[in-house]
Amino acid sequence: MVTDVLNWLQGLPQPALVGATGLLVLLECTIGLGFIAPGESGLLIAATTATTAPRFVVLVLVVTACAGIGDSIGYALGRRYGPRLRETKLIQRYGTDAWDKATGILQRRGAWAVFFARFLPVVRTLTPAAAGTSGLPYRKFLPAAVSGAFCWSVLHVSLGAALGEAARRVEHVLSTGGLIVVGVLAAVGVFFLIRYKKRKAAAALAAAAQDSADGRG
Repeated sequence: MVTDVLNWLQGLPQPALVGATGLLVLLECTIGLGFIAPGESGLLIAATTATTAPRFVVLVLVVTACAGIGDSIGYALGRRYGPRLRETKLIQRYGTDAWDKATGILQRRGAWAVFFARFLPVVRTLTPAAAGTSGLPYRKFLPAAVSGAFCWSVLHVSLGAALGEAARRVEHVLSTGGLIVVGVLAAVGVFFLIRYKKRKAAAALAAAAQDSADGRG
């Protein structure tokens, strides 16, 4: 069953699959849409089809480019509207704390914050706009954003491709019941991994914000 699904995905027109994945990533990177566009999940699913070197390279390059474009849109919005973005309903509802922390880290760490924010859920959606608001020059923002997007893309495409191959091999040796058990365990593992990443990101942001406050004091 798993192999059938993976084979179906792999049989889809490659340009359409890669284009849809790139669009999801672009939307996730654009402030206001990152909370509803499942870019990371979509990338992992699409990456299960990266079974050859050309497919792998094309997917990584397209995702990197789309992430860079989405980040640039967020940066432009930050430059255009400045601190007023913090008072919008979207930020007030979903990310006031993350916005404040992202802004504090940017003021302290500059372009490095843009690079590492790519790996932090929620924060990566807000950081480009926060970078524009904080006045970080675009000539410093863009290389950091693209570098982070490239590393993030390689990591997730590699992970998705490995998961797809592992699923195919597991299905050859397990019964349907065993696959259900493995599927449930995998889902539980992913759930706790996401929770762990969010908690770690929150702890890192809090520590950085405290360092920034101590530095000002």
